Amino acid sequence: KAISGKKMPTRCQSVSMDKAVILQEGENKMYCPKCGMTLPMFYKTNHAAHVDGKSEQYCSIHCLAETMADGGKVTDVKVVDNATLKFIDATTAWYVFGSSKAGTMSMTSKYGFAKKADAESFAKEFGGKVMNFEDTLTSVKSTLEKETAMVKKKQSMMAKKGEMMYNKMCKPIDAKFNSIAEAKTYLRTEKSCGDIKGKQLQVIGLYLNSRNK
Repeated sequence: KAISGKKMPTRCQSVSMDKAVILQEGENKMYCPKCGMTLPMFYKTNHAAHVDGKSEQYCSIHCLAETMADGGKVTDVKVVDNATLKFIDATTAWYVFGSSKAGTMSMTSKYGFAKKADAESFAKEFGGKVMNFEDTLTSVKSTLEKETAMVKKKQSMMAKKGEMMYNKMCKPIDAKFNSIAEAKTYLRTEKSCGDIKGKQLQVIGLYLNSRNK
């Protein structure tokens, strides 16, 4: 919504589509394979890895940690450097943990940097603690169960909203989906609910994916 002619700012993790580097392949490549969120909208917290030999890109270190917890063979972990917006080796990155900036899939934000000096100046401006990758991942894993339960609760509330929107806006869809990302790709391609994006796309995608459960 416009306020005095200016557009509302987008979320702090977002970049425009042309600035986002997408490392995974396939028709669902714009979405996190775990939670289905649109990757450029959360780009500044994106992570990528080879999982069982295939490139996957996540909205957050939370979704990466979930993949690890599921037993996937995860190698070559990368994170977006917030100073350059390029992917870097996560194992040598510095993270600002718990700044005042919004978290992705978590109440506690984690933003990555190639240079410690960049992380320190970010922490000086927005608060938070500068940590290496190993300590950041350990901390994420320690609260993963609790945060995943919170996410699932939020997703089920959003899926209920999605069901209401689907009933109001969409042509009937019989297709079954293996992930939220797959449901969102279908909605964007088939336009069964019109030209939806953003939150509408996410909540209807959540609902369609939840019908299989």
